[in-house]
Amino acid sequence: MTKKDIAIIGGGPAGLMAAEILSSAGHQVTVYEAMPTVARKFLLAGKSGLNITHSEDYDRFATRFGASSDRLRRALDAFTPDKVRTWAEGLGTETFVGSSGRVFPVVMKASPLLRAWLRRLDAQGVKVLTRHRWIGFSGDGYLVEATDGRKVVHPDAALLALGGESWPRLGSDGRWTPWLKERGIAIEGFQPANCGFDVSWSEAFRQRFAGEPVKSVLATSSAGAISGEFVITRHGIEGSLVYAHAHALREELAAGGKAALEIDLAPGRTHERLMRDLGRQDPKASMASRLRKGAGIDGVKANLLREMAGNLDLSDPGQLTGLIKALPIPVQRPRPIAEAISSAGGIGWDEIDETYMLKALPGLFVAGEMIDWEAPTGGYLLTACFATGRAAAHGIEAWLGPR
Repeated sequence: MTKKDIAIIGGGPAGLMAAEILSSAGHQVTVYEAMPTVARKFLLAGKSGLNITHSEDYDRFATRFGASSDRLRRALDAFTPDKVRTWAEGLGTETFVGSSGRVFPVVMKASPLLRAWLRRLDAQGVKVLTRHRWIGFSGDGYLVEATDGRKVVHPDAALLALGGESWPRLGSDGRWTPWLKERGIAIEGFQPANCGFDVSWSEAFRQRFAGEPVKSVLATSSAGAISGEFVITRHGIEGSLVYAHAHALREELAAGGKAALEIDLAPGRTHERLMRDLGRQDPKASMASRLRKGAGIDGVKANLLREMAGNLDLSDPGQLTGLIKALPIPVQRPRPIAEAISSAGGIGWDEIDETYMLKALPGLFVAGEMIDWEAPTGGYLLTACFATGRAAAHGIEAWLGPR
């Protein structure tokens, strides 16, 4: 095999995974990273426990990427969640399955895994250049801006793994889009995914309950009915349960300007039981007492119910029960993309061949969140970034082979 010079632009999980594959095959790999250190978003994700993948049945796992599931399937098949765990263990990071099926390192943090990964890359000869930002094309080369000035690099092949637009302060800022559009690459505009939503709270409710979790509820949208919890914020709602419905709510808002997340505040109690228990309460008792004794609801749940009740007669057990079992929380808009865990949008699939090479730019490959796909939280995002990085690396190998 002839040793080739390969540039990987972007030092996140997709880029580093591609660097591992290509350097292990004997190629000279240079990673160009705009930030002072690599994998900053990866490290942030691991601050509260790195959710590296998910343990659910793989055939179900592979459907979690919506309209892009079929396009991602080949890459995911080659690097399944089980293979992700084996890879992590090879770097000295033992994993375990949490109660929700999510997979975490035993140490919970991302930093030990990243340090071991970078040591492996260094041992394989990978050169990592931080504070080196790609700023476009220069003829048939790639223009890179560093602290010591600008330079043009001319690799035998290159991979772009620059992320989407969420968390721009960590490096995923979407600044690359104009340079690809100039070369005729179609790019779907970025939108927040796995994000919170604005809700028009009263000032009294906002002041009293911002930061409070709403636990043990069932939330329903066109995405289905999902159990969990969410958090009241000054602006609206956020948290894992909201993120699970984010795509559906975002699409409803785009289509008709209105959307609501429907909450069952007492999922452990049937409609009939609530009607009976609430009907037995003393009508002269306070609403707080009736909700607590008849429905087991108090605190933020009881106040959320009153906040959303509008003109409904809460003294009527029937109307009160209906609201407890299906409380609509109208959302106004997604929170800004800079706050989102991930982004939807990016390079259209029609621009990419099956090896993750841009059809219009032979020798230039893409991976990770630059591509137009999205997934819920739970380890799906990170697994797909790993998998597309690997797939693009093998695509580079195949493209360079005959040459």
